[in-house]
Amino acid sequence: MRLIDIGANLSHQAFKADYPKVLENAKEAGIIHIIITGTDLASSRAAVDLASENPSLLSSTVGFHPHVAGSVDQVLLKQAAQLMDHEKVVAIGETGLDYNRNYSPKREQLKVFEYHLELAKTFKKPLFLHQRDAHPDFFRLLKKYRPHIIGGVVHCFTDNDQALLDYLELDMHIGVTGWICDERRGQELRKIVGKIPLNRLLIETDAPYLLPRTIKPKPKSRRNEPRYLTEIARHIARHTSCEIEEITENSSRNAIALFDLVT
Repeated sequence: MRLIDIGANLSHQAFKADYPKVLENAKEAGIIHIIITGTDLASSRAAVDLASENPSLLSSTVGFHPHVAGSVDQVLLKQAAQLMDHEKVVAIGETGLDYNRNYSPKREQLKVFEYHLELAKTFKKPLFLHQRDAHPDFFRLLKKYRPHIIGGVVHCFTDNDQALLDYLELDMHIGVTGWICDERRGQELRKIVGKIPLNRLLIETDAPYLLPRTIKPKPKSRRNEPRYLTEIARHIARHTSCEIEEITENSSRNAIALFDLVT
């Protein structure tokens, strides 16, 4: 299998001790490309640096997660925008809205999200999107800007049937993580994953988070990493009418097209 992990936080401290081994394990599992997620200025810079060191395997995103929106000012936004022209930056984000925990005020989240949408319009790069318990506001802004952006992925989709249909109506891609391997939290996703057209499906680990609960034996560290992407693909196939080869081939083809990857 030739798989692409469209979202892994490889600049995270959890990978500091054995980063080269993590990449080696990923390649042995059939991972041909990994997009490293930027969630603030520091992680975005680190993601660009890591991708530049290993350009055949890695790319990156640049953006500010809604959790940190309250601490983002114009200086930080301008510094991030300067990174977006880099050849290894394939998407703008992680950006969006998160009303589940509201680590940042809603007003600030909305302002920073719209700024990212403007950047996507300017730089003509796809969006790497985050949405939790904020679908009405998120969808309203995304719909407003959709005619002006080239597309994007609603990463780590965990919402309901209506939200899924809304995003597909906007011709967005849908990212599926190890959430589908969770027999408790993933019940809704398991029911509706078959409604994602194969030409809109992307798969991701969101490592080091969301270790698939179905992995046995579980790693002692409980750390997720790109090599476990195969487990996610297997469970998508299990809950759809598709073979695992269809899942991996289509998701990889979609990632290459959306993010303009060279693999």
